[in-house]
Amino acid sequence: MSIDDAIKQMTDTIKSACGNAEVKVVKMSDEEARLSVYAPAGDMQKIKDAAFQPAIDLLNKEGMDVQVFVYDKDAPPLKG
Repeated sequence: MSIDDAIKQMTDTIKSACGNAEVKVVKMSDEEARLSVYAPAGDMQKIKDAAFQPAIDLLNKEGMDVQVFVYDKDAPPLKG
């Protein structure tokens, strides 16, 4: 499995949990990626729950580290 395959699999899982989630991908290496997911607050836990076990399985079975970070799309940006 390639990192692109792992990203697609996780993106499909996220979209199944919340069809209107926005997923932004950063590939860190050939084995690691970060998915930032922006979704309504009410869907955040559903996405986390849906993505948890598949992410663990990708790491343990395929050696692909796909990290999923879920954010409230309606939260105001942090100022700093």
